[in-house]
Amino acid sequence: MKDCLAVNLDEIDQQIVALLRENARRSFQDIGSRVALSAPAVKRRVDRLEAAGVIRGYSATLDHVALGWTTHAVVSLFCEGPMSGSDILATAGRHPEVAAAYTVAGEASAILHLHARDTEHLEQALERLRDAPGITRTQTQIVLSTLFERPVQ
Repeated sequence: MKDCLAVNLDEIDQQIVALLRENARRSFQDIGSRVALSAPAVKRRVDRLEAAGVIRGYSATLDHVALGWTTHAVVSLFCEGPMSGSDILATAGRHPEVAAAYTVAGEASAILHLHARDTEHLEQALERLRDAPGITRTQTQIVLSTLFERPVQ
């Protein structure tokens, strides 16, 4: 992947990215009508943004509650000695309950964002995480309600 910081986005590129963020399934024709370009011109720009690493992929946004994963937690992960980010990624990435993982400065080595069906499922996921080599303990905060989640714009 190329360094996307080196990419110079003009106003039309920014508009295209914003439209794709709203709906990644939007057609090139629809985007073109909103930014005053032809569909082939939009495709060329999107191809360039993909090649430059600005657009890294497309995904579906799922509602974890509708899928039955109603328990949401933020977990501080504490590691034995210096555990690299790639080691934490390898450990956390094996668990489908882990929605996101971040290395952090401070006492904890990483912060994990987990979804589970219920507290029993969450407890099982935490036990599996703590069984991984190098993990010494976890500290968990269960989310009571989500006030808002803001996607990067």
